[in-house]
Amino acid sequence: MARQRLGQHFLADANWRERIARAVFGFSAATDGDGVWIEIGAGHGEMTTLLARQAGRVVAVELDEKLLPGLRELAGRLGNVTVAAGDVLTLDLSALAEGRNFRVYGNIPYYITSPIIHHLFTLSVAPQAAFLVMQREVADRLVARPGSRDYGYLSAFAQFYARCELVLRIPPGAFRPPPKVDSALVALRSPGERATLNIRDETGFVEFLKRCFSQKRKTLRNNLRSVVTDGRAGALLEECGIRADARAEQLGLVE
Repeated sequence: MARQRLGQHFLADANWRERIARAVFGFSAATDGDGVWIEIGAGHGEMTTLLARQAGRVVAVELDEKLLPGLRELAGRLGNVTVAAGDVLTLDLSALAEGRNFRVYGNIPYYITSPIIHHLFTLSVAPQAAFLVMQREVADRLVARPGSRDYGYLSAFAQFYARCELVLRIPPGAFRPPPKVDSALVALRSPGERATLNIRDETGFVEFLKRCFSQKRKTLRNNLRSVVTDGRAGALLEECGIRADARAEQLGLVE
């Protein structure tokens, strides 16, 4: 039984599980037989078995202690799966991968999608790629381009670290219990735009992005008033060739 406080919606439809697995391995080219996969929210092992078919090793992360005995039994049968009990937001994923390059798959709780994405890509060793099932609305924001309605801070943050692509749209009926919203599988593959930007202080840049998008309806110039005077903000925008009335959501990461 799903526990509402944990945001659990299990992938109960076998056809959709197969479709997701094919998409994940097709995108990742991860058929090398020795790749490490970390699965976020393994649940009853709905996707664990499919991942284990092609991965060299799978680490199944699960917070719900009631699901751990079944997962450990499954891991014993599969042979290349280990179970890690705990909250993915506090676990050292690089240590779980034993220092090797790793990829992530997760059918993640919708209410902590943004914290999970932040955690994955600000780790000391980030995953090569993450394939996440999430609320469709959030997926649209991740892949949105500057100037579109959905583009915002999360878009800019994710695209700084990864190439973001909406891979599959998934209906509520694929899950038990069905969520009240549509879902999507999103591929987040390193590197993102950071590879072409000479940003020495990435932590500082992310904080700067937050400030630029802090009040979406306000102009960039107004949002920058918390760190520089209005006159200085205007001069800096002019120097960069950016209109004085520009809003952050109109600008790409290079700008």
